Amino acid sequence: MYRAEGLTRIFPGGTRAVDRVDLKIGAGERVAFIGPSGAGKTTLFRMLNCTLKPTAGRLWIDGEEVGHLHGAVLRAARRKIGTIYQQHNLVPRLHVVHNVLAGRLGTWSTPKALLSLLRPAEVETAHRVLQQVGIPEKLYARTDELSGGQQQRVAIARVLLQDPDVILADEPVSSVDPMLAVGIVHLLTDISRATGKTLVVNLHSVDLALACFPRIIGLRDGRVLFDLAPEAVQDETLAALYRGAPEAEGPAQVTPDASFDSNSSCRPLPKV
Repeated sequence: MYRAEGLTRIFPGGTRAVDRVDLKIGAGERVAFIGPSGAGKTTLFRMLNCTLKPTAGRLWIDGEEVGHLHGAVLRAARRKIGTIYQQHNLVPRLHVVHNVLAGRLGTWSTPKALLSLLRPAEVETAHRVLQQVGIPEKLYARTDELSGGQQQRVAIARVLLQDPDVILADEPVSSVDPMLAVGIVHLLTDISRATGKTLVVNLHSVDLALACFPRIIGLRDGRVLFDLAPEAVQDETLAALYRGAPEAEGPAQVTPDASFDSNSSCRPLPKV
């Protein structure tokens, strides 16, 4: 699904946010990126969803080199990628159904999108994806009346309605409490397992990454420090990744989930 060779992004002033990253991610893989703040994870994700151009290097998505794509072809490539952000990027005053249906904006005409604000289209489909994320009863609720965890589920439902090949989640649980974070990460990994969609997540919680993902990539100073299975990530590996980072920016931990679902694709969280 992804192949990167020497992927680099340098910002004005000379800041090298991503530095010669080589990477391959197969279709249907579930991959977690971890690393200290400022490691370049968000910048890398912005290149992976085609909203930021690399300064150097090459990137292929589903076999197509992104640097050669323009106009409608580039927009079609972007539609293959659904992004979930740290900030939910919802319209607070709209009802949930409208925010979910925003997942169709890449395929709807402008008149249809405007008409849907008055009379929502594809309501049954919106209800179905809300069922997938566990809040079908919130279809006509005002979005700003939902909890933070419920709003993040609306953002996930919006991506499901888009029906992309890839789900990129950039710190999707940083704005919710630890127990809700566990549930949301379980939800994402279970959706990926059930649908075969590629899932790439940027996580601050090392525990969640190790429990829920079969592949862990450590990023530091814009470079890939390691690319390992979770059982191969040792304390020394993490110490090297977070060396020099303030304690508050080190590997975040969460308490074990007492209500862990044995059918989930995640393993029970380790004791901390």
